[in-house]
Amino acid sequence: MNGIKIITHATLVRWTKPNEILNDSALVIENGKIADFGPSAELEARYPLADRWDARGQLLMPGNICAHTHFYGMYARGLAVPGPAAENFSQILKTLWWPLDQALDEEAVRLSTRVCLADAIRHGTTTLFDHHASPNFLTGSLNAIAQEVEKSGLRATLCYEVTDRYGEEKMRAAIAENVDFIRKTADGKRPTLRGVMGLHAPLTVSTATLAACVAAADALDTGLHLHVSESLDDGYAALTPDKGFMPPVDWLAHNGALGPKSIAAHAVQIDEREIQLLAETQTWVTHQPRSNMNNAVGVTEVEQMLDRGVHVCLGNDGFSNAMWAEWNAAYLLHKIHHEDPRRMDASRVVEMAIDNNAALTQTFFPEAPIGVIEKGAAADLILVDYQPPTPLTAGNLPWHILFGFREGMVTATIVNGKILMKDRQLLTLDETEIAAQARAYAPKVWETYRKIAENQ
Repeated sequence: MNGIKIITHATLVRWTKPNEILNDSALVIENGKIADFGPSAELEARYPLADRWDARGQLLMPGNICAHTHFYGMYARGLAVPGPAAENFSQILKTLWWPLDQALDEEAVRLSTRVCLADAIRHGTTTLFDHHASPNFLTGSLNAIAQEVEKSGLRATLCYEVTDRYGEEKMRAAIAENVDFIRKTADGKRPTLRGVMGLHAPLTVSTATLAACVAAADALDTGLHLHVSESLDDGYAALTPDKGFMPPVDWLAHNGALGPKSIAAHAVQIDEREIQLLAETQTWVTHQPRSNMNNAVGVTEVEQMLDRGVHVCLGNDGFSNAMWAEWNAAYLLHKIHHEDPRRMDASRVVEMAIDNNAALTQTFFPEAPIGVIEKGAAADLILVDYQPPTPLTAGNLPWHILFGFREGMVTATIVNGKILMKDRQLLTLDETEIAAQARAYAPKVWETYRKIAENQ
């Protein structure tokens, strides 16, 4: 029984169809997978020599997944942006994000990654899809991030954004960085890491650059992870001869960039024809409501997309990895946007955050089912200390999550069978030390950012 763990006296949330909640149950972990589950008494008798962990009635459920984030954005927290407030999203990019990504060196990239990974473990987010940019530390940046991910024990899919902003040489280097990392992780020998071809957005990418990315991705049997119509800027950029005056999604589809392994983040400002193309190509779309509200770029037509068969997932765009906060934002935003309390039913939030996020993750990690409790599934799990004040059932669980779950309720995080946090204590990362290191390095990053921003 050496190496076998058994979690007993848990309330299992399986996220099956239909969902199922099993009281006073146990779950067995072996070789990174769920080996068995059932009534506690039966499994304790069946596995008498296994390492035991008494959950004391807590909810044991699959870990949360973030379908789109930016580890490198951590150093924007508390940063004073010079000049008046940005009037639109294009100004936000030019005054904040593009100078900041140029200010990052290897140490800043590693520190910002560690901060975000510790935050993810703390909040029970076990898988993250990161989209990276650091043009002055480009070659080797994905491997540096990957090393930090492996130290943390979390699961991640990584990419580097290809853009024409910094010239052809860096554009080519960015493609090569993606290709190198995709190859290094394709064989599954680094079981919690995968790569995908990154692209910034139609706003900063030419048709020739897009074609080069698509060719590289096709040769590696993968897709693209890119921003699409986060604001109106992509649409304006598409009204050029280079892009054939096509709307952004049409342009991407025409050039072979969409498909079942491609991820289109945001898709806020698109029309019905573009929604249909996303559905027909089986492209994944990620919704980031907190970011969209913060940038005032509009509201994604999530319900229409889901109705048309688009696989919409939930990300955070670099906001905190407390994904239940993203659930709550999605649930509320669409109600006020449409001035209709019937909009964005909780079941639709579950469809994005649970069903589609898990399906997206399994696209890149096909070795075992993810996001469910079943035999053979990946042991990516969390324990949640939630004491429901009203009856908790499989049917009403989404509303308990939306109105009752809080960030501090996650007490344990497990990925690929490895315990990353137990009894609210992180075991693979030292949060206090990481915060101190990141804080000490911030003045250097901010001063470099300031000089770049002033010279834009």
